Amino acid sequence: MRAYVIRRCLQSLIVINIVLVIVFMMLHMSGSPGDVLMPEDSSLEDIEEFNKAHGFDKPLHIQYYRFLFGFDNGVVKSKGVIFGDFGYSYRHELPAHELVFEHFPATIDLALTAVLISILVAIPAGVLSATFRNTWIDYVSSIGSMFGQSMPNFWLGLMLIIFFSVYLDLFPSSGYESPIYIVLPALTAGLYQTARITRVVRAGMLEVLGSEYITTARSKGIVEWLVIMRHALKNAAIPVVTLIGLELGVLLGGTVVTEVIFAWPGVGFLVIDAINNQDYPIVQAAVTLLATIFVFINLLVDLIYAWLDPRIAYS
Repeated sequence: MRAYVIRRCLQSLIVINIVLVIVFMMLHMSGSPGDVLMPEDSSLEDIEEFNKAHGFDKPLHIQYYRFLFGFDNGVVKSKGVIFGDFGYSYRHELPAHELVFEHFPATIDLALTAVLISILVAIPAGVLSATFRNTWIDYVSSIGSMFGQSMPNFWLGLMLIIFFSVYLDLFPSSGYESPIYIVLPALTAGLYQTARITRVVRAGMLEVLGSEYITTARSKGIVEWLVIMRHALKNAAIPVVTLIGLELGVLLGGTVVTEVIFAWPGVGFLVIDAINNQDYPIVQAAVTLLATIFVFINLLVDLIYAWLDPRIAYS
């Protein structure tokens, strides 16, 4: 088990390093950073001075070292990405990481609420669908899953706004001032995940319910709901745990559409604004943070995997 944990941690560090390389190269893919970041009417001398002040005139390997560990040339000072310093936002003139962390709690609230809705709806629906196979419960669950996976987020978000905000006036359509503001964005972000988790739970339960040890448990006279919850669901939970972990990581970094539709003040909304204004330090900080969290969630899921099925750790 210890060797498995060490191996997965090392793999995660390698992935994070690759992410840092990609984030570093983002600014250089369009040519000279000065040409991208400076105003269009800037002279060549202004662009060269900007590149020199920020160290963009150095070879790439030196720039990457400075990107990681920082530098101080008397004009621009940076502690480096390793210490959480991504430089200053060109538009807001504030540290990029502070702006990202300022918006990150809203993204966490939205992602966790969406995942919670998915779990509370999908697991009971999947279990009931598998337990009462080929009944009206199974048909309703299957149709609902197909419907949930077929709807794009932008369409669903707009429909929820029109119905619940405009016609019924039950929920606000945008912003984040109180808990009620999270209802529509969380439903929009969570419905697709609900559909996927429901289908995975159903498939896993159907496979497990046909196993011999389930038949043995029933032959011992164990109450049916204990057979389902204690024996069947736990063994069917391995792919479900993986999917929930991946969905949480996707929501933390992929709620851009939902945040834009509902003007939700999260990282996705901030990144879209930064891209429109070519504010690369914010984009770099946000991508690094979200990618690191995604890698950490994958690592946590793998460790839970090994706990649920020790054979994985020893394979």
